[in-house]
Amino acid sequence: MTQPVRPEDMRASDAERELVQQWLHRAHADGSLDLAEFDTRVVRTWEAKTRGELAALTADLPTVHPAPPVPRSPLAPPPVPVKSGGGRKAMKVLTTIWLSISALNLALWLLVSLLGGDGLVHPWFLWVSVPPGAVLGVIWLSTKPQR
Repeated sequence: MTQPVRPEDMRASDAERELVQQWLHRAHADGSLDLAEFDTRVVRTWEAKTRGELAALTADLPTVHPAPPVPRSPLAPPPVPVKSGGGRKAMKVLTTIWLSISALNLALWLLVSLLGGDGLVHPWFLWVSVPPGAVLGVIWLSTKPQR
């Protein structure tokens, strides 16, 4: 029968190492660790194999408490809510502008081709329409809302 593994002998994950590194960073920012000791402990953090080794790196550091909320002055204006989601509206406006310019260039090309007497000329309107359209398409695809 196998012996149960003690908690301090459990293998440490990268997420746990990242948390310890953040703790060390806060301790350095607070002045609990000097730069040389901070560097040494960060290296040891990423070399640690077990949770016990990680715990030893922070055992002598003060625990981190969240900062108390700062009271607002009664004369201060109320906080302004931040609006989000304006990116889709901006993309619609940019797409409308691009479509309008592309349609205008296509119409000008058709007029030059039909009224010029030489038949269809080189489709220069594509040079004006395709590159910005490709960029807009990539941005549309990359900003697609996640479901």
